[in-house]
Amino acid sequence: MRFELYRDSGGEWRWRLRVTNGNVIADSAEGYARREDCEHGITLVKGSAEASVVDMTLKIA
Repeated sequence: MRFELYRDSGGEWRWRLRVTNGNVIADSAEGYARREDCEHGITLVKGSAEASVVDMTLKIA
């Protein structure tokens, strides 16, 4: 399980929670202007879960 941090088509930051089989089981449902606010949203949802956070903006297509 991992949190993916990415930018949407409007340039806002979003997150999604993806499980091992590739399915998305949760998402931010709103965009954030600041990356820090998006990361804070992940922290609130994550709690003590063992999911990693992956910055999808660093992936090369």
